[in-house]
This record gives sequence, C-alpha cells and structure tokens, in this order.
Amino acid sequence: MKKVQTHYRTCNLCEAMCGLEIEHSDTEIYSIKGDMKDVLSHGHICPKAVALKDLYYDKDRLKTPLHKTTNGWKEISWEDAFDQVAKNIKDIQEKHGSNAVGIYRGNPNVHNLGLMLYSSTFNKSLNTQQKYSATSVDQLPHHIASLQMFGHQMMIPVPDIDRTSYMLILGGNPAVSNGSMMTAPNFSGRLKALQKRGGKFVVIDPRFTETAKLADKHFFINPGKDALLLLSLIYTIFDEKWEDLRDLDDHTKGLDTIKSSVRDFSPEKTAGFIGISTQEIKNIAQEFSHAPTAACYGRLGVSTQEFGGTCQWLINVLNVITGNLDVEGGVMFTLPAIDLVGMSAFTGKTGSFNRRQSRVHKLPEFSGEYPVVALADEILTEGDDQIKAMITVAGNPVLSTPNGKKLEKAFKSLDFMVSIDIYLNETSKHADIILPSTNGLETAHYDLIFHQLAVRNTTKYNEGMFERNEEQRHDWEILNALTERISGKKNPATPEMMLDYLLQNSPYKDHELTVDKLKKHPHGIDLGPLQPCLPQRLFTKDQKINLAPEIFTKDLQRLKEKQHELNRTKNSFTLIGRRHLRNNNSWMHNSALLMTGRERCTLLMHPEDAVKLHLENGQNVEVTSLISSVKIPVEISDEIKQGVVSIPHGFGHHRNGTKMSLAQEKPGVSINDLTDSNEVDTLTGNADFSRTKVTIQAV
Repeated sequence: MKKVQTHYRTCNLCEAMCGLEIEHSDTEIYSIKGDMKDVLSHGHICPKAVALKDLYYDKDRLKTPLHKTTNGWKEISWEDAFDQVAKNIKDIQEKHGSNAVGIYRGNPNVHNLGLMLYSSTFNKSLNTQQKYSATSVDQLPHHIASLQMFGHQMMIPVPDIDRTSYMLILGGNPAVSNGSMMTAPNFSGRLKALQKRGGKFVVIDPRFTETAKLADKHFFINPGKDALLLLSLIYTIFDEKWEDLRDLDDHTKGLDTIKSSVRDFSPEKTAGFIGISTQEIKNIAQEFSHAPTAACYGRLGVSTQEFGGTCQWLINVLNVITGNLDVEGGVMFTLPAIDLVGMSAFTGKTGSFNRRQSRVHKLPEFSGEYPVVALADEILTEGDDQIKAMITVAGNPVLSTPNGKKLEKAFKSLDFMVSIDIYLNETSKHADIILPSTNGLETAHYDLIFHQLAVRNTTKYNEGMFERNEEQRHDWEILNALTERISGKKNPATPEMMLDYLLQNSPYKDHELTVDKLKKHPHGIDLGPLQPCLPQRLFTKDQKINLAPEIFTKDLQRLKEKQHELNRTKNSFTLIGRRHLRNNNSWMHNSALLMTGRERCTLLMHPEDAVKLHLENGQNVEVTSLISSVKIPVEISDEIKQGVVSIPHGFGHHRNGTKMSLAQEKPGVSINDLTDSNEVDTLTGNADFSRTKVTIQAV
C-alpha cells in the first residue's frame, strides 16, 4: 500500500499566493485543497490551483529539448541544444552586433524563483539592449508613477483592505484576480468583511464585473476616460477644501502645482466625456475624502490605455491629498522578509526611465527594457541593431501582445530563435530550439515579487514536491548552462543558497530567518500587518513625495487636446478585454479542469446594441478592426456598457503547428489579432488596449 504524504506549498499560477495542501504518494496526486493554516490565505483557493494536477500530468508538456528540422521537430540532448543556442547567438552578435539579439520574458517569470534569481546574470551575458517583457502590456504605469513620486520603481502603494472603511476600484476586477499588483487571497471575502464592519466600496468599470456585483455602487465609464474622472475628483476635493495631507504635509512637494493643474477639469466640464454625471462625481469625491480611511486602487483597465501613466500618478495623488497614504486603512508599503526595495539603499538600483529610446518608434526605456509594442518593428525594420535572433522565456507574446499577427510575421523572419517553454505554443512554434523547464510542482518556490505587493507581511518557502526526471532540467539550470557557454561565466550558487543569503539579510533580524527555518514552517510565518514607513523609506533625493513630476504635469496638455475625443464613432464599438477566474495565461487553456463548462471566448455585447444589429445570443459575428478581423459568437448581456464590447484574453489556439491538444479543441480567437501595436501610451510606452475601434456584422 502506497504511503500518502501531505505537501504544503504556495500556488504559483497567479499573484494571490494561496496556500495549498496536496495529498500524494510518489508521483500520484490524490487531492489539492486550501491550506487552512496558511498565514496569508487561510484556506482560500480558486479553481486554478486544483488544475496544477492537470498541468503536471499534461501529455503535451515538453520535457526534453526539441530541434526544428526540415522533417519536423526532433528531440536532441541538452548538451547539443545548449551548444547550438550559444553558437548561434555568438555568431549572430559577432556578425551584426550585440543588439542583434532580443529577449522577451513572459508573465510566468515573476512566479518562478529560478528565473527570478538567474535572469540577471543571463541577461548580462547577452550584452544586448533589446530586452522586452510582459511588464509593458500590464503594469508599467505603476512602476513609472512610483519611480517619479517615491524614487523607486517598486515602491507601489498597496490598499490596506483589511482595515479600510472605503475602497474605490477603477478598472480592476480583484474578485477574479484576487488582487493584482496587490496580493490579497480571498479578495471577495475581504470585501465582504469591509462591508460587514460598516465600510463601503465603489467600482468604476465599463463592465459590470464580478467585483462590481459585490459593490455598494457601480458606475459604467467610457473606456479610456479614467484620467478625466480622477482629475475631476481631485478638482472637487480642492474646490471644496476637503484636502488633508495629515502627517505627510511636511514630506511632500508640488501641491500648488497640482492645484493649478486640475483647474480645467471640473466635473461640469468632463462628466459628458466620462459617462458619469456631475453630481455622482462630486458624491464620490465627498465620500472618499470624508471616509475615516479610504483607498483608491486602479488596475489593468486603468494602466493599459492611452493615459495609463497619468492615471496611476493621479491615483497616488488622490490617496495623498486625502491623507490616505502610509496610514492604516489607506494605501501602504510592504516590508517583506526579502526586502528588494530596501536593498536599493546599498545597490543604488531604484529603476530607470527614458535613458534611451527604441530604435524604430523612439519609445522610452524602462529599467533596461523597451516597450513590447516596439518589438515586431525592431525585427522587421532593417538597419543597425536590427534584431536577428530572439529568445523568449516563459512567454507567448503572439497571443498576449498587440497585433499578434504582425509579431508572427516578425518571428518567421528571424535568423534564429530559441524558446524556454514547457509547451509548443503559438510563439515557441517559431523557434529553432525549444528548451523546456520543469513544472512548478517539481521546483522549489519562494515569491520574491508578490511578497512586495501583499496586503500583509508574511514569508514562506516550499521545496519541490516531486523529483525531476533525469531528462529534465530546472529553469535555473538552463539559464546557467547558457550563460556559461555564452560568456564563460556561471553562477556557482544554488537557488537555496542564494535565498538563504537574502533571508539572513532580512529586516526581521529578531526572527533569524533562514531557509531551514522556513522549511520547518510549511504554512508560512506571519510578520504582521503593514506599517507606516515614511519619510524614512522614500528614495527621492530630498526625501519628499513629488506630487507633480514634470513628465506627468506636461502630459495633461496631451490629455486636454484629446479629452473631447469620443470613444465611439458611427457604427463602431470600443473593444475591451476581460479575465476569467479559470484562466490567467494562455497555457492554462490546456487544462481539462479549467476548460469545463460553457464557451468563455465570446463577444460580450449590450442588448440594445444587439437589437440594432439584429443579432441573437450565440450567433456568430465578424469583428473587424483597422488591422484584422475575427469570427466569434456573441454573448448578449446588460453587464457591458452600451457601445462597448469585450473579448477575453489568452485565446486564439487555432494556429497550425502547435501541440496543445485540449486548447486546440476550444481555440477561441485572440483579442490581440485585433489590437494595434501603434496604439500606445506615448508617455510610458505601455500598450493601449482601450482605443481599439471595431465594427461588427453577422456572419
């Protein structure tokens, strides 16, 4: 009889860091459920966690290197694969220069300890400026606002949701994401607790989201007009003299500049463009400023638009001028066990912005990376520093970045491409060599990033649950082997050794944290609630919060020029995305547990719009943008604003040459076959997904 064992670990599939209790014997998994003793999640999990079993057993998951030949894909040895990759990269750089090699890192990188610890050394070995990541189709505006205002790209304020009395949510759906740029497992439960203690929360979104259904109030907004709303809220607070910076009054600068900057954005002037009445805007401003404690939070829908950077700046301003920054129940800063922010006091690395621009479109650099909207043209446009070879690491940009068809064309034109990925997917199919890493259950895990964004300070380490097979390699082993062959150097330390060093330099000296100690606490160690930390933790030269960074105040002129643009032209709709609880990244569509139930890749449309177009529920329609068209069934619902339509992200598995059998059975369409890489927040370089105009007709 097999001995049943219990393994505790943190789910690595999204930002929530939910604790899991997994019963197994050898390599057989019997159950996955929430860890009731986990110090952060307290037993909460979502359906994605249960699908870890599917992903581990997936017959499509790659385990050995593949080499593309004229006769199809062939398995090769790891040594041959490493040698071929290194040789091609060095040959191309010798012929065309170091910047002829590009690298793209996908979202799963930040959920992976090995990739986080070894990527820096690998990137240095490439010696290229052509670096890209999922950051610039996601949270880049958060980082730039924090860098400009607080002096550090990771000084991102987190809502103290467990102690706040009022929460304003713009363009976020944390009931589904369980927090994003805010790690908060069981977010719905936390919102209900907020209401139970007499608090209130309000949602602003073009869709009546899962979060909005729980809210005290929901307001539909015209897509891309969040900056106007935030300016009008700030205007009203100043106009009514409701501002109160509390203890931060002596630690800020630029207040008068902000007051003068918002003068042209009264609710009376902006309401018609925002889609929310003048009185309602004033009511929200009054409620927020008069609440005992309040937190404004804006997420993906706010970041991925034409004024994403300005939106995140204004959210910070709103929290500051109402006295809700760095106070219990407002928005606060974390102090994690491995304090990446605090380490900057010694390394001096706080982030960078616009030190140089991309070659073709002149978009700004951020922390050594260019915006991913520039990638396709950096490959397709001839000239010095043209990308000739590409490395993708745990990413599927053909489905996750704008104008995926153009990026496909670019990848096909490369001289050489390598993908570090566990699947033969829509991106890796263009590679010459695929290097698959081990699965999450086979690796040790520590969340270096999401502890930096959690609503409570905790720490937790997990050893791998299953041993890897002899033919497999961990991601850190892959990066180390390539680094050694390219540069002659490698990192001699193991992930556990590196993690132990970081823990021993933790700010929590009294806890005497080590990897061995964390192994003895499989449910994690609670380090306490978030605490006020300003001005000591500011990284600005004068240790003041810069309320009015010049790059943002200047951007208001661009906003003034465009504020009168309506979201909808005749016979067109504004396309937005949406996220489902059962998927986060495109590779999760290969899980049977996550793909059960009704069709989820649909075009969400308001009933009155459907009537005008003579459409019925479930009918196939053709959606056409400036760059392409797709065919998709329509889902008629009053949960979407009239004039707005929505397609979920991550689908589009109809492309030939992939090996994700379940995903191909329910391929859906890719929203990024419609979005345009030329639509961008020119201030930050972040992709703008809110301006995609489409027409719709019955098939």
